Amino acid sequence: MRIEILGTESLGVRGLSCVVEAGERKIVIDPGVALGYNRHGLLPHPLQVAVGEVVRQRILNAIADATDIVFSHFHGDHVPLVDANPFQLRATRVADLCHDHDVHIWAKGPEGLSQHMLHRVQALRIALHDELSNAEGCSDGLLSFSHPVPHGLSGERGGMVMMTRINEGRSVFVHASDIQMLDSRVIGTILAWHPTIVLASGPPLYLPYLTQKQRNAAWHNALRLARGVDTLILDHHLLRSERGERWLDRLASHAGRRVICAADFMHKSRILLEAWRRQLYTAMPVPVGWHAAYARGEVDTTAYREWACNACTAGELLRCRESLCSYFNGSLSSTGYHV
Repeated sequence: MRIEILGTESLGVRGLSCVVEAGERKIVIDPGVALGYNRHGLLPHPLQVAVGEVVRQRILNAIADATDIVFSHFHGDHVPLVDANPFQLRATRVADLCHDHDVHIWAKGPEGLSQHMLHRVQALRIALHDELSNAEGCSDGLLSFSHPVPHGLSGERGGMVMMTRINEGRSVFVHASDIQMLDSRVIGTILAWHPTIVLASGPPLYLPYLTQKQRNAAWHNALRLARGVDTLILDHHLLRSERGERWLDRLASHAGRRVICAADFMHKSRILLEAWRRQLYTAMPVPVGWHAAYARGEVDTTAYREWACNACTAGELLRCRESLCSYFNGSLSSTGYHV
């Protein structure tokens, strides 16, 4: 089994996309990407936009010869969108690739979807020329899917998500999407699948409304999961803040097991661009009107790519210069890792 994580917060964008090759299958899970649209009153820094461009292309490259695509849920950082903003992945680009070859789409069903999400699903069905049949609880041997589980806390407005299990020989990979470590029953479901490696969202510690009780529950749930698998990869919501990075490293120390983020797994430096947005604006100010001009196709990210490679001096950014350069100067076909 070969696993490549394409885009998530420790790799510079919002999302939890990956590609898994097992047997004759190439499975792309959650082919979406986003940038926090407005954080600290700031739109995405052009360096974030530049990294997002690369991640979008990596996702498209993976889809070009995929046998299977999985949508765990329909938030804009996990699926292509008909009404994508300039920093997301357009459904039409995915549709063009899917029409070129036979690909099976496995999708979360309607349970827990808001009216807005149901409209989004319908738009995707039309754009992709696919019914997006409900895969919850289904299995074809290699691939298995969970019944709906909470997007974070049960009953919260985030709705429900679908988890994916891929089994090849002694390797069992679980993509647990946006569970956020907040529901102990979900942890039990994952452990019952006997995974060797899990990729999941950690808790959103950057959100002020997350109570101390919920933070404690997330810690104990993550510790329980870490001690039950060979490798636990926690990312996404967790690494939207440097506090989350410290939490992850402390968890690894307490668990005594391999607990890492996606960048660690891919042997890259962590580039927490979402957490560093203010620092980015300080290090390289953005001209007024840049984002509107980018949306119109009047400017691009070339200057910011060059800055990242040649003059990266913004505190924490200095240590990730090599990874940033690899994004912009290296091959789009990244190396995955066999498990």
